[in-house]
Amino acid sequence: MKAARVHGYGDLGNVVLEDIPTPEFGPDEVLIRVEAASLNPLELLLLRGKRREVFPLSFPYTLGIDLAGTVEDAGPLAARWRKGDRVIARPDPVRGGAFARYAVVPATQVAAAPANLSLDEAAGLPTAAGTAWQALFEVAHLKRGQTVLIHAGAGGVGSFAVQLARLAGARTLATASGPNVELVRRLGADQVIDYRTEDFSAKLSGVDVVLDTVGGETQQRSFPILRAGGVLVSITTPVDEALAKAHAVTAVRIANKTDATRLGLLSGLCDAGSLEVVVDRKLPLAEVELALRHLASGRARGKIILKPD
Repeated sequence: MKAARVHGYGDLGNVVLEDIPTPEFGPDEVLIRVEAASLNPLELLLLRGKRREVFPLSFPYTLGIDLAGTVEDAGPLAARWRKGDRVIARPDPVRGGAFARYAVVPATQVAAAPANLSLDEAAGLPTAAGTAWQALFEVAHLKRGQTVLIHAGAGGVGSFAVQLARLAGARTLATASGPNVELVRRLGADQVIDYRTEDFSAKLSGVDVVLDTVGGETQQRSFPILRAGGVLVSITTPVDEALAKAHAVTAVRIANKTDATRLGLLSGLCDAGSLEVVVDRKLPLAEVELALRHLASGRARGKIILKPD
């Protein structure tokens, strides 16, 4: 089968398509025929070795941590899954493997795919929607009636976070660039600030929760808009502990942890018609480098989907 692989840390040009054997699976694992995979910023960090202290890779390494497909086979301890079942999964980043025709995933990281979404769309769920859920509800404990600001509301995590915050009954604010303002408003944001022409830090105050998907200066300017006791959750750069203390707020940096139960909840929200996957574009696996470069540009709206050859 074809797989998108790297043989060492480097940049996007290091990714090559290679023929490799179909992976073998263990007693508690599921062999999945991948119909679609989605890209995440973590792929860029893994490629460049920027998170090697957390995610040490063994080479050659097959990229990809989000997938949707059908069960091809399963070990005896993963017997709930039957051949042909439609599933979504998030392999551990150290293991990867989604950018290929077949992937092996522990049963604890597999959930049923939403029945009312195509597998192409479903592939966009695991990391981005899971990160949004984890940040808003498991870390920030967002509640009905609170106010949340979501940076980059048209991005992968942001587009899900806007929808989830709206579903939770929170007053939902978001930043986006001009072309994406209407999309983010349609997803459920009560107020969208065009960061190219407006300064969110001059317009907002008393916010309960900030979801920082950008980092850097954006994070720095987010602390003053939080109320005392508020929470900033970063999914990118480390948080500024000194600024957090100065503004009497809590600041936490998180990394997504795979949880089949959480994936099942998100799949159920899709089946209920309460959550949609925004797809930026679909590309064949052979164009993986092009897909990665588009991701690295920061201009992707929602999820980039790869289709195995």
